[in-house]
Amino acid sequence: MYIIKVKGKAKIPDYIQIRDLNFVLVAYFRADRPLKNLEKFGLEGKEKELEELINQLPFGKLQKLEL
Repeated sequence: MYIIKVKGKAKIPDYIQIRDLNFVLVAYFRADRPLKNLEKFGLEGKEKELEELINQLPFGKLQKLEL
């Protein structure tokens, strides 16, 4: 899977996109809110690591999600 952080403008918040290996969007959520239903993406129990990654992730750079 891949992850990208999208910069919001004005009153639109920053968002996170998680995409599968075919770049199909599988999750889209605000960067400042905790994730829910991580088990759907095989990421259950990795909330802390994902939160740290999101905080360090540069805007607009697609990265392979390896947790």
